[in-house]
Amino acid sequence: MTEEAKLRKDMNGKNNKYAWYAIYTRSRAEKKAFEYLNEDGIEAYLPLKKTLRQWSDRKKMVEMPLVPSYIFVYVSEKEYYKALNTPYTIRYVTFNGKAAPIPEREINLLKLMLRELPNDVNLIVTDIEKGDMVEITAGPLKGAKGEVVYKKGKQHFQVRLEPLGYAVQAEVAGAFLQKLKA
Repeated sequence: MTEEAKLRKDMNGKNNKYAWYAIYTRSRAEKKAFEYLNEDGIEAYLPLKKTLRQWSDRKKMVEMPLVPSYIFVYVSEKEYYKALNTPYTIRYVTFNGKAAPIPEREINLLKLMLRELPNDVNLIVTDIEKGDMVEITAGPLKGAKGEVVYKKGKQHFQVRLEPLGYAVQAEVAGAFLQKLKA
């Protein structure tokens, strides 16, 4: 059994495969969606970061979502639609038309980073384009360099890696790419 796909038994003794997924929420409704998911008994994770916000009359430290409009849920097939029908949730983050599971080690790494280095964790919006040379900075392909051959939105990229003279394409999140200087 892999760490990404744990099995839990429901009331009937049937095993359910659980995985982490990202759900897109209504704008500025991440905390409300998180509360509703918890009330419905769905395990959810909302990474928050303390940020100094300034208004015209004061400054205040507030907790803001690290990834705006996203929340992470740990669900099986049984809770899949229940999580989606929760108020303030819109849709799952998909790849090729299917909800894209997130490896549990990535969620645990994010939790660890926010716990141990809360002020050093930042979301980076990339300016990476098709044809750019990049280095992968996290995950199992960390340190690999290659060329971006496909871009979907700001966070989904296909990178062509050419180790040993063979071309291999891998899907990589934008947060894990660093643009190399020409």
